[in-house]
Amino acid sequence: MDVDNLSKDLERISTETMADIVELRLREFFKKKSFKPGDALPKEMELVAALGVSRNVVREALSRLRMLGMIETRKKRGMILARPDILGTFERVLDPLIIDDHILQDLFELRLVLEMGLADLLFLRKTDKDIAELEKIAEDESHEGENKFRVKNEIAFHGKLYEMSGNNTLKRFQVMLMPVFGYVTTLEKRDEYKVGKVNHKDLVQILKTGTKEDFKAGMYEHLKPHFDSLAKKKS
Repeated sequence: MDVDNLSKDLERISTETMADIVELRLREFFKKKSFKPGDALPKEMELVAALGVSRNVVREALSRLRMLGMIETRKKRGMILARPDILGTFERVLDPLIIDDHILQDLFELRLVLEMGLADLLFLRKTDKDIAELEKIAEDESHEGENKFRVKNEIAFHGKLYEMSGNNTLKRFQVMLMPVFGYVTTLEKRDEYKVGKVNHKDLVQILKTGTKEDFKAGMYEHLKPHFDSLAKKKS
């Protein structure tokens, strides 16, 4: 019998478990009722009665939402809607030991995009102290060999840029991107890594005397070898 015709006659069985369905219903309920972080939620047994499922199913669904940081239990208040830590789960799974080259490549591309967009925040929030720290990092780097990729200084310099953005989520994200620097080191070993025409010292000078547009152009030239490498892989 033709499998395609058979599929039309037989309705596929859903692979969703009851806990999956309850989790989805709870998410929809939170949105429908416009719950805000800190708002008290219905009690566990109230949810059991309203949904018509077992207590174990509700508990499993609630446990998933707790793991995601969406709900929490407070003393004397019971369950409340939490302010989710949007990067928390990502931080827990972003382990270099369990990340393959494909994911590292994706994260590396994400880093390139983020750093191309830092200029607006940097020029809004930079201070003389920040510039002095960047100058020190760039100066230290110059003593280690002009053409050698310096992971320690790369992390320090670009990490400082994320810090200067004043955006806590960006700063945390930069820490999570640390495995990417190891990935770039492997590119150097494969002779795929090249230094851009604009180095860290040049970027510091632009921050001191240039404009946002100058910095965006300078950052592009700094990262251009990586973009060129991506273009080669596409072709």
